[in-house]
Amino acid sequence: MSVHRRLLVGEAVRTARGTHGNAVLMHGDRIVAVGDRRTLSQPGVRVENYEGAFLLPGMRDAHMHPVPYAASLFGVSLEGVTSIGMLQDTIRDASEELAADTPFVALRLDDESLLERRLPTRDDLDAAASDRPVLVHRYCGHVAIANSTALRLAGIERSTPDPGDGSIDRDDGGEPTGILRETAIDLVSTRLDASEAVSDDSLLRALSGLASMGITSVGAILGLGDGPWASFGDEVAQLVAVADRLPITVHAFVIAHTVDGLTDAAGRIGTGSDRLRWAGYKGFADGSLGGHTAAMHAPFSDRPDEMGTMRLDTTDWELARASLDMGGMVAIHAIGDRANGAVIDLYEELTAGGANPLKLRIEHASVLERSDIDRIARLGTIASVQPAFLGSEFEWIADRVGADRIVSTYPFASLDYAGVPMAGGSDSPVESPDPWKGMALARDRAGVLRAESLLPDRALALFTDGAAAALGEPLPLAPTSPADVIVVDRDPVTINPDELRETVVYETWVRGERAGTTSRADGT
Repeated sequence: MSVHRRLLVGEAVRTARGTHGNAVLMHGDRIVAVGDRRTLSQPGVRVENYEGAFLLPGMRDAHMHPVPYAASLFGVSLEGVTSIGMLQDTIRDASEELAADTPFVALRLDDESLLERRLPTRDDLDAAASDRPVLVHRYCGHVAIANSTALRLAGIERSTPDPGDGSIDRDDGGEPTGILRETAIDLVSTRLDASEAVSDDSLLRALSGLASMGITSVGAILGLGDGPWASFGDEVAQLVAVADRLPITVHAFVIAHTVDGLTDAAGRIGTGSDRLRWAGYKGFADGSLGGHTAAMHAPFSDRPDEMGTMRLDTTDWELARASLDMGGMVAIHAIGDRANGAVIDLYEELTAGGANPLKLRIEHASVLERSDIDRIARLGTIASVQPAFLGSEFEWIADRVGADRIVSTYPFASLDYAGVPMAGGSDSPVESPDPWKGMALARDRAGVLRAESLLPDRALALFTDGAAAALGEPLPLAPTSPADVIVVDRDPVTINPDELRETVVYETWVRGERAGTTSRADGT
């Protein structure tokens, strides 16, 4: 009996397009057909029975950072830290496990959850560790805090100018406080080597964990050894090193600053296995809402002297054009309304020059003027959204953007109604990569402006059909498409959001092979 042809049988096959019988026929790494077991059964085909379970397309995460995600799992994560004192204790305890010359680098600090409701300073970090460099990243990735040792190592002092597209917070006397925003983080991160926090094995374990959640492919945002997470090393090199062992499909979007750098990265990625493919260029138009660095047309409601940081410039046009010329996509981060408008301007120019709009992605598309939603719809470019943001921001987002802008913040239903192609992701480690939680938040929005909620089938489409298109993949569970199938305990369309969050993944098939399984199949 050949094991290259398998028939997966469950209660029903569910996609965002409806239900389609109860069986999926696979041959090798491809889908042959979806339908009823009675018509798809054939001699010599191995049958995998999943009684009472549902067969779905594999989940896709259109936007995540796999190396920092692995660092958050196997390095130091500050998720759950609720005070500066607790942060200091965490630094002290973790430092005891580090070699004397090793920096302390940690992710996922949430100042909104701290008792003090403020970012720590260099003095706070110095009190916990003054004998080694310390760099603590806010969970958004757009703000970090360095201790005095790290600032000295980077040469940051009173006279140090703010870098382009970034800023160094200073006290009333002009001295750096240790708080670094946007590209100012790079001044420190590029001087620290914390690459031991993410071994090849830990990266593969993190990706296997994604498979256990039902994720079969990701849009991986990868740095080249610079940027805020530079201390973790050249992320492209690390993915290339493990390419032949990847448990899921990884589509690499490269953060490059020169055309030569982008071309070199694309060439390195192209030498890996079919589980790793070069997808295109990733750029930045602004920062984050949490860090008050998102580029806004008007000041933040809770900080009337701040309108964010616009990072888009002519270099992004050059890199976007180069990526398209190489057959890749363009994915540009835009959170504030001003940043989104600027990215749409760029994409209008690119499409006027012949670019395929489905190769252009707006990453996050968080705050949008209504006229810009219409412009995106006319262009046909992709909005790559992260419903999970609402799970972290629901307590403060209305105060940050104000009453006039909250109605156009994470406007999922408006984008969908306008016909904008949308893809779902997590931006992990910014948020949990759990697609079931992300899908649930697309539906209930943690109570924030429920009028912008998605219907259940459209929420499922975010993480299946929509995300597949944003990764350059064919329609999931269609003949000849990759055999990416998951087996779960419930129908994600007919249950409520709280039930959706509790979804159990029994088995994950990636290109016809089991990955990340807690199998309950009865093979016959």
